[in-house]
Amino acid sequence: MKAALLREIAEIKIEGVSRKYPELQWREEPLDIVDISIPMVLNSQVLINVESCGVCYTDIDIVEGRVKCRLPIVLGHQIVGRVAEVGRDVYGVSIGDRVGVAWIGWSCGRCSYCLNGFENLCYGFKATGCDLDGGYAEYTVAFASYIYRLPNNVEAEKLAPLMCAGSIGYRAYRLADIPDGARVGLFGFGSSAHIVIQIIRALKPSVEIYVFSRGLEHRELAKRLGADWVGHPSEDPPKKINRAIDFTPIGETVARAMELLDRGGKLIINAIRKQTPITLDYAKHLWEEKEVKSVANVSRSDVREFIEFIKRHSIEIHIQSYRLEEANKALRDLKAAKTKGAPVLKIH
Repeated sequence: MKAALLREIAEIKIEGVSRKYPELQWREEPLDIVDISIPMVLNSQVLINVESCGVCYTDIDIVEGRVKCRLPIVLGHQIVGRVAEVGRDVYGVSIGDRVGVAWIGWSCGRCSYCLNGFENLCYGFKATGCDLDGGYAEYTVAFASYIYRLPNNVEAEKLAPLMCAGSIGYRAYRLADIPDGARVGLFGFGSSAHIVIQIIRALKPSVEIYVFSRGLEHRELAKRLGADWVGHPSEDPPKKINRAIDFTPIGETVARAMELLDRGGKLIINAIRKQTPITLDYAKHLWEEKEVKSVANVSRSDVREFIEFIKRHSIEIHIQSYRLEEANKALRDLKAAKTKGAPVLKIH
C-alpha cells in the first residue's frame, strides 16, 4: 500500500519564512511517499480502507519535533474509512462499515484517570498517528473500542475534520462553560474554530462572538458563519470578553486573550503545543480571578457526543482537498496559513 512516512523530524520549509530550528534539517518534503505492507490485524483490531484523512496542525508539531512520537510513523489522526477486516475478538463491527478514528488510539482503562472519566489524561495514552500508525495511508488498523460509526450519506472528506478539529473543538467549548448572554472571543479561525462558532451559535444563540484572525479570508468566513465582530488580533473588540478559546500555535496569543478578558473570565487553550513562549504578568493578565485551562487530547465520549451533535444540527464544513501524494504540500500550506478550510487527504 502507499503511505506518507515520517522517518525523522525536520523543520518544514516554506517560501518567505526563515528557519527557526537550525539544529533540524530544513525540508520542503519531510514525508516520504512509500510502498509498505498492509498492516496486520490483532485480535482486538480492525483493518480500515482509508477514504480520507484530515491534516492537523498537530501533525506539523510532530514533524518538527514539538510532539515526541515513535519514528518512523505514518501520520494522521482524522481518519474516515471502511472496515476491510475484523479481528477475531471483535464483535458488532462488519466488513464495509464506515468508521472514524480520532487522536485517542488507546488508553489503559485501569488508571485513576480512566476510571474517573478522564481517559484523555491516561498515563498510558496512545495517540493515533504518533504512537500508532495513522491515516496518511491506503490502509490503517485501529483498536475496535476506539472507532466510531459514521453516516454513509456524507462525503468522507467532510467527515474527516470532525474526528479532531470538530471533536477537540467540542471539548474546548464544553470546558469554556459559556453562560447565556456571554461575550466569547475566538482567536484564530481555521479548521477547529470554524466548527466551534457553529456549535456556539446552535447551543448558545444569545452569545456574542468576536473572532480575531490575521487572515482576511478567515475573517470573512467568520462573518458569514455568524460572528458579531471580526478583527485582527491587535484590534480591540467592542467590549471585553467573558470567555476565550485560543486555537493558534503561538504563545503571544495567550497574553493578548488574557488582556481582553473581563473580570472572572476564562481562557481555554485548544492546542497541544505552542511554537513560542507564553509570557504572562500577574497583575495585567491573571488578576481579578481570571482562569487559564488547557485542552489535553480528546476522549471517546467527546467524539461520540460530537457525532450525535452533528446528527441533530446542520454544520457547514469547509475543506481543501489534497491527494495522498500531496501530503507534504498540505503540511506546507497549513503551516503558511494558505488553506481555505480544513486540509484533507483524499485517499480512496
